[in-house]
Amino acid sequence: MSQTEAVMWAVEKDPALRSDFMNITLLERAPDEGRLAAKVQRAIVDIPRLGQRVVSAPFRIAPPQWRTDPSLDLGYHLRRISAPPPGGMRELLDLAALLSATPLDRSRPLWEFTLVEGLECGRAALLQRVHHTITDGVGGLKLSLSLVDLEADPPDPFKSPDLSDGGMDEEHPDAEHPNTLGLLTDALGFALARDRELIAQGVSAFAGLVAHPTSVPRRAGETFRFAGSLRRQVLLTNSARSPLLAARSLGRRFEVFSLALDEAHRAANALGGSLNDCFVTGVAAALGRYHERLGLPVSELRMVMPVSTREHADAAANRFAPSRVMVPVGPDDPAARFSVVHERLAGVRVEPALAAVDSIAELAAFLPTAMLVTATRSQAATIDFATSNLRGSPVDLFVGGSLILANYPMGPRTGCALNVTMLSYCGQLHMGLNIDPAAVTDAGVLLDCFDESFATLLKTGGST
Repeated sequence: MSQTEAVMWAVEKDPALRSDFMNITLLERAPDEGRLAAKVQRAIVDIPRLGQRVVSAPFRIAPPQWRTDPSLDLGYHLRRISAPPPGGMRELLDLAALLSATPLDRSRPLWEFTLVEGLECGRAALLQRVHHTITDGVGGLKLSLSLVDLEADPPDPFKSPDLSDGGMDEEHPDAEHPNTLGLLTDALGFALARDRELIAQGVSAFAGLVAHPTSVPRRAGETFRFAGSLRRQVLLTNSARSPLLAARSLGRRFEVFSLALDEAHRAANALGGSLNDCFVTGVAAALGRYHERLGLPVSELRMVMPVSTREHADAAANRFAPSRVMVPVGPDDPAARFSVVHERLAGVRVEPALAAVDSIAELAAFLPTAMLVTATRSQAATIDFATSNLRGSPVDLFVGGSLILANYPMGPRTGCALNVTMLSYCGQLHMGLNIDPAAVTDAGVLLDCFDESFATLLKTGGST
């Protein structure tokens, strides 16, 4: 694991900080199970982490390792159940929330796919649940692409991959059966190499200052800017801004919301910003309306949103930095609110601390687990809500011969009141709302506020 992934793994000692996520894929009908299983088998070969489990180093002196699971049971990871009657969207969402409430088995590969049959109108759904240490949202989309087809009946749909070598890493022939001594030896080797690298970096930096003393003022200025960014992004000391969303629990409620992609694009262009600006503005305004409806108005809320740092098409692994930004829920003029959101989101992308997320995780990894959990929990308490924006397919996709009708991503809350994740698909923007019911006590009112907020914003953009 990278140090960032290792930190995510360690803080799950607190169940409120779990980071697994789920995608709810709504299908026109039940897919062919044989074809689906063949696709999953191929994905395990193409994406090695799907066939690996996590093995932790003794005393956390090195990050946990991914090791091939010799007892991988596809029947455990690929499941089939029936939806409770009458099989509507409410029943599907409640079932998905119930399944996601149970932590993934840490002794197995960290994913579960559940085929749900018995939905209204003969429909089905595929619930894809993946741990965040396997990949981030962008990587999760790449993973999903390994399960889909561009046509209902592609050539060779049953062709299975070669699993004869079990996906074993040739450089580690004993990977399936790691022993404590081997893990300790690997961990000590990693720690020594890390210490040598840190010493070499320190010597190099000192030599650079001696050779170029005139660079000291400039570097001091950069250090000052970085310290300010660190206070805004990593070491916040003030609490979240909403008294209404302050309560926390381990409960989960899933809701969905959709709007037309072309309308959102037109509004964003007319208002001088991006689709992401439109998304964040609409969500923030909806939360502002929700606070007003419940008699506790606020002027702004603190949002966390991942900024992708992915530079290549790596299907697995995490390549993101969590940015924090204050977003306005007012003024009443949607165009003015959009302008402020656009400006603040543009500013957060150049925060120096985001470029140093791996180095910060390297330092955090030295903390004892209890201290790391406490620090993470205290920082989570500074966040009101989370958002994420993912770009999906503009064309129809199929799973096991069945047409995908919609995709609703449920991102991890990781200690905040709700996560709203948006995924585009075939001209629609599908939003999944992962809600803490202790914080959002009236989900129906919140959805009404989403309707009103986005309708007003799209109308404002259309008339501009």
